[in-house]
Amino acid sequence: MSAEHGLLAMTTGSLVAAAAARRDRRWGRRVTYSPKVFLPLTNLCRDVCDYCAFRRSPKDPGAHTMTPEQVVATLARARALGCTEALFCLGDRPEAAFPSYRALLAGWGFASTVDYLVWACRAALEAGLLPHTNAGVLTAAELGLLRPVNASVGLMLESTSDRLCDRGQPHHRAPDKRPAVRLAMHDDAGALRIPFTSGILVGIGESEADRLDTLLAIRTLHRRHGHIQEVIVQRFRAHAATPMAGSPEVDDDTHARAIALARIVLDDDVTVQAPPNLSTEVAALLAAGVNDLGGISPLTPDFINRSYAWPHLDQLAADCAAAGFTLTPRLPVHDGWRGSDFIAAELAPYLDRTSAPTALRTGVA
Repeated sequence: MSAEHGLLAMTTGSLVAAAAARRDRRWGRRVTYSPKVFLPLTNLCRDVCDYCAFRRSPKDPGAHTMTPEQVVATLARARALGCTEALFCLGDRPEAAFPSYRALLAGWGFASTVDYLVWACRAALEAGLLPHTNAGVLTAAELGLLRPVNASVGLMLESTSDRLCDRGQPHHRAPDKRPAVRLAMHDDAGALRIPFTSGILVGIGESEADRLDTLLAIRTLHRRHGHIQEVIVQRFRAHAATPMAGSPEVDDDTHARAIALARIVLDDDVTVQAPPNLSTEVAALLAAGVNDLGGISPLTPDFINRSYAWPHLDQLAADCAAAGFTLTPRLPVHDGWRGSDFIAAELAPYLDRTSAPTALRTGVA
């Protein structure tokens, strides 16, 4: 047991106060967000997580893979609305499970999902957006293909608890959620010098000690490679038509403690983020120690949590101001990683000519 496990004995008030003070020393009273468009390249996935409302099999209602034409059209609309991030989010290795999907890709001239992703990321760059890819578990070779066309890459570690993969637990039917597999990808991304987003998922059956152990594992990886630019502290939300539809959600106190643990445990250069659309009020997130609110889109919904709309930016800025913070847009690669060897030479020209807008125009989603 590490010395940090003593944090678990602290009251919530003491814990969040310590976290907020540490945040203020490093980040001040500025909170950031990324103006993004969310492109669910495909919701087909070989894994079945008990809480997931995103994944589909090919014959399920709502199964969808974006066509190249849809990708290009969405990117153009997003750029016109002032977005600077193209978030590509999709299921894990659908071609490994679904022959019809492999045939669809082949018909478009792509040999694999990663092949399609590389094309889509290049399309985003040409449209004036910087890609951030969250495609589940990728090999080192696949990460190497994506590095020249991505400002950053992400994979939620979620939890290092192997117990959550046992029969009857939420990750039992999800081979890509094995902690060792996800930790290996974090390590590969660091070795390849890729700016990386990780995160924990709060409320899927893990204990607070499990959350702390997961944060410590992320810190170890960051100290090895220096590549973890942000960690998302995301609370579980129950979705209809999933095995965990009736599972209790964590309360605000539990979520605040998880955010505070992240801010105290992680190194100061790592951003701590919590999605505002999954919480009751932004003031509670700020009080617990976040300095970033993640990606917010004027065009597309949160396809992972469709029941939870993005907040309107004017109201979000007002809520931040009421709590004593200034809301500021950012790019998908954080400032501390720009101008370093974490930025691929091929990507640098696109990054140099892309700047975060001062405001987003209202979209239609």
